[in-house]
Amino acid sequence: MHDTVYFETQGRPSVFLASTEFVDAAEAQSVALGLPEVRRVFVPHPIQDALDAEMQAKAEAAFEAVVAALLDG
Repeated sequence: MHDTVYFETQGRPSVFLASTEFVDAAEAQSVALGLPEVRRVFVPHPIQDALDAEMQAKAEAAFEAVVAALLDG
């Protein structure tokens, strides 16, 4: 979240991407960092033990949401 907020404040469109386990933490952190409206996309948890094929599927499923978030801002 820190990097996403940094890039946004530098005028570089960014999207925070994390697993659904971190929805509440991302909300709190974005507020604490002064950019509660920061764009974010969440993929299904878990990530750490996901197989390559599972990660590929998660990335493909999130791609449109990431592009849409960038174009929305």
